Amino acid sequence: MYDYIRGKFVGKTRSGLTVEAGGIGYLLELTARDLNSAAVGEEGKIYTVLLHREDKMGLCGFLQREARDIFNILISVSGVGSRMALTLLDEFDASELIGLVIEGDFKELTRAKGVGPKLAQKIILELKDKLMNYTNTAPVKTSSKQDHVALEDAQTVLVSLGYAASEIKDAIAKSALKENAPAEDILKAALKILSN
Repeated sequence: MYDYIRGKFVGKTRSGLTVEAGGIGYLLELTARDLNSAAVGEEGKIYTVLLHREDKMGLCGFLQREARDIFNILISVSGVGSRMALTLLDEFDASELIGLVIEGDFKELTRAKGVGPKLAQKIILELKDKLMNYTNTAPVKTSSKQDHVALEDAQTVLVSLGYAASEIKDAIAKSALKENAPAEDILKAALKILSN
């Protein structure tokens, strides 16, 4: 419903930020990482997710679009609610989290508070399919000499996050990566460019 809100950061709570836009104050739940980065009094853009539960509605906010997109994918995993998704995004940045899922490193995922081995394995099992098995996705053609498999893996993940093929191609071209960069490095570099 809301893609983002641009406005003035007017107040903070322990887990939230109030953003005033158009005379309305929106209270958004943020990761501790984003909350620490947002200073009261400054203006900014917050990417949002509207959560509709039986007992209440709320907004989650993210300073980076890719973090919001990963959040949406995380909450689609059964057993992962909004709080758990925010905890994961507090512990790992978006590209690091994608890398752990692709590599199947469930032990590293258990670093996040409240994530046990069973849940970590479930997250990897469900998300790896969602990130890597997009059948409607044609790889983005690029003139780079980077390792073909790593490049395709990175492109598939970026398309699954909702980026257009032209955006992905431009970001990879601008990233100035080494020739045989691994998929995780390609993702990190591309996401950094795409989030600006």
